[in-house]
Amino acid sequence: MFTQMIKATLAATLLTCGLSSHAVTLKIATLSPAGSYWMNTMQAANKKIMAETQNRVKFQFYPGGIMGSDSAVLKKIKIGQLQGAALSGGAFNNMVPGSQVYSLPRLFTSYEEVDYIRPKIDPIVREAFEKKGWVNFGLAEGGFAYLMTKQPVSDIKQLSKRKVWIPTDDPASEAAADILNVPTIPLGLGDVLAGLQTDMIDSVFASPIAAIALQWHTQVGAVTDVAIVYFYATLAVSEKAFKKISPEDQKIVRHIMGEAFKTIDAQNRKDNQAAFKALENQGIKIIKPNATEMKDWNEKPHQTALNLVKEGKVDKPLYEKVENLLTQFRKDHAKAPAKTAAQP
Repeated sequence: MFTQMIKATLAATLLTCGLSSHAVTLKIATLSPAGSYWMNTMQAANKKIMAETQNRVKFQFYPGGIMGSDSAVLKKIKIGQLQGAALSGGAFNNMVPGSQVYSLPRLFTSYEEVDYIRPKIDPIVREAFEKKGWVNFGLAEGGFAYLMTKQPVSDIKQLSKRKVWIPTDDPASEAAADILNVPTIPLGLGDVLAGLQTDMIDSVFASPIAAIALQWHTQVGAVTDVAIVYFYATLAVSEKAFKKISPEDQKIVRHIMGEAFKTIDAQNRKDNQAAFKALENQGIKIIKPNATEMKDWNEKPHQTALNLVKEGKVDKPLYEKVENLLTQFRKDHAKAPAKTAAQP
């Protein structure tokens, strides 16, 4: 009897060790600040995943950009120091050309256009990630980025006299700046607030919720009411790391984190619209360009998009598919006034 008890205890110990040895921790870098809606939602999903996999799978997040710039994070994933990242889609552009298509300047001019295109194109973008070895759980809207400046800007030509921030290692922003003849100051995300405070820069492109979350809104006096760029983010995990998870647990992770990204996608629209109103309520001037000025705001960024496609930095067939869909949508809705990006 005593011998049987020892054998049973030993078997249980070995079984427990076996289970823990198969536990997988996915270390994930993100620019989302701790305590933000994005982080809270991903952390809640992580708790569900840990519960349903009995701690066989766990996400460990490094928020607020503490792991460095996008390029630094991607290098850390390559060498195995990290297993994934929650970044804007364009950050993956060098590896996944289709990831940049939504973030071309002035591709979208309203949320109606976004809502028409995304159900048709999201699956293609997600598949592009998977084909290049990146497991992802959906695309979550980041919203429209607006020009936010210390002094009002209505005419795009006025940007030639500004000191405009662009992210480091961002070819799309650099190309846009060249077309627009804009002097730029590349900075990491964590250096932007200090750059505004010291007048190293006087202009940023940001979504309303990002501007408030990062406190940039405290250093600007005006927002130009032109939706410059639509951006999204995704949580992408190295396929090599993800395959260490059992097939059964992979399904659990994909389902739970996928639902989390659907939630983030829906909530961000509401938060951005509320944040835009909050900026206005705090005394920040909303500058609306006139018809003549809008012509430049539309045409020059479009030329940037064409150049990026021509240079192979954006998947040409996918871009053409989106453009054809948008052309048809605009034709069908020409008589109905579109809502501005800030409107619900």
